[in-house]
Amino acid sequence: MIGTIMYQLTKGLSNEQIKKAGFDAYFVNHTAGVYPSSAAGVPFSAAAIACKGDVITDLHEDLAAEQKARTTYDNILRLIDDPDVREPIKFLREREIVHYQRFGEGLRLATDKMNEKNFYAFNPSFDKRFK
Repeated sequence: MIGTIMYQLTKGLSNEQIKKAGFDAYFVNHTAGVYPSSAAGVPFSAAAIACKGDVITDLHEDLAAEQKARTTYDNILRLIDDPDVREPIKFLREREIVHYQRFGEGLRLATDKMNEKNFYAFNPSFDKRFK
C-alpha cells in the first residue's frame, strides 16, 4: 500500500518538480519506481526478517515489529495533511494494532501451554529423542 501511495504521489512529476522536492537523487537510480528501503536509504533485505524458530522468541519479535510499524505510521500521520494519503496510513496503523493484539494472544496461549508434555521443550523437526 505504501508503494502504491508513493506511485500515486510521484506519477507525472515534471523534472522541475522532481528537483524541487529533493527527489532527483532517488529518481536517477529508480525513476519513480518503488524501491523498498529504510528512512536512512538502506535497501530492504530478507535479513531484516528475524526468525529464530522458537515460538516465544519469534512472537516477541513479531510484537516488536508491529509496534515499530505503528510508530512509523504515527510519524507519517504527524507530517502529512493530504487526506488521500492519511486515510490509507490510518488503516495500516489500525491493522498494526490488531496484529499486535493477535500476536499478544498467541504469546499468551503459547506461554499457557509451556508446561504441557513436549510443548516447547521438544521440536520434532530438529530434536531427536535419545534413549
